[in-house]
Amino acid sequence: MVEKKLAFRKVAIGTHPKFQEAFRLAEKIAYHLREEGLDTVLGVFPDLSVADQDLLIALGGDGTMLRAGHLCAPNGIPILGINLGKFGFLTESDRSEWEEALDLLLKGEFRIENRMMIEVTQWRGGEKIGEWDALNDAVISRGRQVRPIQLETHVDGRFLSTYVADGIILATPTGSTAYAMAAGGPILPPELHNILLVPVAPHLSIERAIVLAEGTEISVTAHTDHEAVLSIDGQPSIKLKSDDYVEVKASQHVVHFIRFEDLGYFYRNLTPHMNRNPSIDK
Repeated sequence: MVEKKLAFRKVAIGTHPKFQEAFRLAEKIAYHLREEGLDTVLGVFPDLSVADQDLLIALGGDGTMLRAGHLCAPNGIPILGINLGKFGFLTESDRSEWEEALDLLLKGEFRIENRMMIEVTQWRGGEKIGEWDALNDAVISRGRQVRPIQLETHVDGRFLSTYVADGIILATPTGSTAYAMAAGGPILPPELHNILLVPVAPHLSIERAIVLAEGTEISVTAHTDHEAVLSIDGQPSIKLKSDDYVEVKASQHVVHFIRFEDLGYFYRNLTPHMNRNPSIDK
């Protein structure tokens, strides 16, 4: 592993507001870093400010890491994730290993892993309604009624298909191990910069997921006489009107994760993650 020159002097420590354990651990980490001469600030997501920080240490699960990614990407701030959740696909260290993680960090023995984001724009009659960045995915889907919607899909301006389905997932490689995987999509290595298109319960439509070429732009128009919604990284849904369209392309922002392991860590971790479902209480 190539050592990095330590450049972190200001460190923010962010916690999930519902993790009481995270608050106690954040105080221990802050004390440890202050003993090493670093300035630290503590806070909870989404209210934590990182604009003038060199590093964010995120305490929580994968949901916390998504929040951290949204917060840090525009400022290019790297993130070290310490897992307090159930899964930990995105975090780097377990709660029992935080001291070892900080020692490696302070020695400069880490690398930066860059993960793509997608830019998601909602349009209505030629007017931009909203714009967001996503680290996992954008999902265009039916609302509360159990009826499919028509999703007219274009890739780089060329018509692909009109899916009659519960929805379409447009995922990053990071998101390929989330909802997209549950819907039958392939797993993509995190260093790729491709967008993954996965239909959800398609009816007489293209059933297979498609890995799109790097740099591809996608447009999806929702045709429906009932409710359709857009969800960004699993956040509260945004209502779509019939004929609204959503454009998705690679964002100019990327998320920087601190990694201590070599590039093969992703594949080594796949089997342990796949052989258990942490969402099920045993």
